[in-house]
Amino acid sequence: MAIGTAGYTAMLCKIALEHQGLTPADGPVVVTGAAGGVGSMAIALMSSAGWEVSAATGRTEEADYLRALGATTVFHRDELNVPVKALAKEKWAAGIDSVGSSTLANVLSMIRYGGAVAACGLAGGMDLPTSVAPFILRGVSLLGIDSVMSPKVRRVEAWRRLATELDHSKLESITQTISLEQTLDIGETLLAGQVRGRIVVEIR
Repeated sequence: MAIGTAGYTAMLCKIALEHQGLTPADGPVVVTGAAGGVGSMAIALMSSAGWEVSAATGRTEEADYLRALGATTVFHRDELNVPVKALAKEKWAAGIDSVGSSTLANVLSMIRYGGAVAACGLAGGMDLPTSVAPFILRGVSLLGIDSVMSPKVRRVEAWRRLATELDHSKLESITQTISLEQTLDIGETLLAGQVRGRIVVEIR
């Protein structure tokens, strides 16, 4: 349960980027929503596979936590929440985005030629204020990641690889276990955007 949908989704993102032919040799990967469940899992998985990981988060006080998971660079999400340019300076070969909206649009504008972004969330909104420029001038691909209706063969591959590729020591640092009685309190913290990683509720 510590891996959960977040870990499964992060692995689907990793697989999608690999199917695009992208490898750590192509350059760094950016992970948005880095301190959340998907973001934390994505950092752990990508860094273990040899990727240089840049982590975008609204909670830079979690920088030590993110670096312990494998992030090389940690920066504030506000750097991606600015007016979107059709094309910005190329920074990353790949991206894993759980935020959407202007964050995703800015990431797309900064992806290197031939790179790709796996998009799996909408924490920042469902809109996408971008242009066709990254796609037709830099050959960037936007890969939609759906964890709900994903076919069985892809699910089996994802869970098989999670069993062997996810560092269990990192999983332990990502996960907090609470009792059922603590859920109301943690719910308030979650709504305030102050929960990091994964919460497992132990039922006794």
